[in-house]
Amino acid sequence: MTIIRYVTVVLLFALLGHSQVPQRHHSGELSRQAEIPVRGLYRLLVSQRIAGIPTPKRMKVLSPYLSSSLIHRINQARACLDDWVRLHPKNDEKAPSALTEFGPFSGPDDKGAPYAFHIDKTESEDDGSFRVYVRLTEGPREEPWHWQVAAVVVSENGQFAINDVIFLRDVNILTESRLSEILTTGCDGPRWVGSRRRNDQKQKK
Repeated sequence: MTIIRYVTVVLLFALLGHSQVPQRHHSGELSRQAEIPVRGLYRLLVSQRIAGIPTPKRMKVLSPYLSSSLIHRINQARACLDDWVRLHPKNDEKAPSALTEFGPFSGPDDKGAPYAFHIDKTESEDDGSFRVYVRLTEGPREEPWHWQVAAVVVSENGQFAINDVIFLRDVNILTESRLSEILTTGCDGPRWVGSRRRNDQKQKK
């Protein structure tokens, strides 16, 4: 009986091991597929700077890599910027930097024009989405600086698409932020409301 039990246990572990291999392979394949839109988007980003809200012409090129939800947010932010311009016909005030200068897929200030990118890793989330961590490079070629963002990738209509970008904390940025939040700064949908929106949010808290 001892030998029979031993053989049974060995066979059981062997079967379990074989069943886990396809699962690991499937997970790895999904991670690689989730990276496809990220590679496509950041290839565009390093070849031509994208500062502020992308124009309709630029969106035609970017849209294949973005989810319908993110496309909608970007379109609303552009409408909000148009509304700001309408409210300031004399051009006597600087337009909000979040809508005009911020690198929507790379970050603020001196992070708006990376010339290189590298995908560091991809992690699956409990909700079925993926976080693709991208290292970006900017600055002098002799002494470049690097930072990391995380593209949130979801499955949509049988394909993967970028649904958000997380700007991670580092030595220069103390607070993590998201593209989806930045696109609504000072905006109520397609309307510019400025500080009134921020005050309303504070009161709700």
